[in-house]
Amino acid sequence: MADHSDRVAGARSWLYTPGTQPQRFDRAAAVGADGLIIDLEDAVAARDKDAARAHAVAHLSGPEAGVLRAVRINPPSTRAGLRDLAALSEAGAGPDAVVVPKCASGAIVAMVATVFAEAGQAPAVIALVESAAGVAGLQDLVRAPGLAGIAVGAADLSADLGCSPTWESLAAARAVVVVHAASAGLAVIDSPFFDLADDAGLGAEAAAAAAFGFTAKAAIHPRQIPAINAAFAPSDEQIEWAHAVLEVAADGVGLVDGVMIDAAVARRARRILASVPHPEP
Repeated sequence: MADHSDRVAGARSWLYTPGTQPQRFDRAAAVGADGLIIDLEDAVAARDKDAARAHAVAHLSGPEAGVLRAVRINPPSTRAGLRDLAALSEAGAGPDAVVVPKCASGAIVAMVATVFAEAGQAPAVIALVESAAGVAGLQDLVRAPGLAGIAVGAADLSADLGCSPTWESLAAARAVVVVHAASAGLAVIDSPFFDLADDAGLGAEAAAAAAFGFTAKAAIHPRQIPAINAAFAPSDEQIEWAHAVLEVAADGVGLVDGVMIDAAVARRARRILASVPHPEP
């Protein structure tokens, strides 16, 4: 579990790919995404659920993909979701992470983790918060055993709140998610940006997510990945500042650029350096 959780925490970008399109599963690695999310839920029609599930299991049983491999299952309260859990937990090679949609309860996360544990697997569990009840229940949700991250589902959340799915309209809800995730030391993944023709808007929203405290952002198209990775990668100036801070902090107290260095500033510096992507050996 710890290994998958650490990798989820270090991911910057996740690419959603419909489970009905296995020929596209390898695109995540090709475009530099840190994680692939095979979607068995919203991107798959009811008649195609069984085929999508089979494609996911076959892919997980194949060679390593060079990225984190996650599966967004159907809600565990549905027959399709129960079938997803059974098939994935019984597969020879399970996913690195499981994304649980419509998640508003720590009990659901614990149940999913238990199913995999009984099968000898320990995928990281990512709870997809996409309802008012999910936001309201975060204090319970973030303490669930096996939980590695929280993801925001802007489309469903905005529909439930009765607001537009813009960054501004959901800023308050996003802030609540970030605060609760940080309190439990969890990764927190922002919702995809849905306008594929608006590159400037994507860049602005990815930068806002990084500034807000999100650790990653999801994408719905491969061409969105470079902008997301760039937004979540620290600049050369930030890296230089972080090294300077830690050098001063080692002596106990001091100034960097005229600012007093304390434990909180040093913690921010360590977080910046931890987010620097490392090349594959």
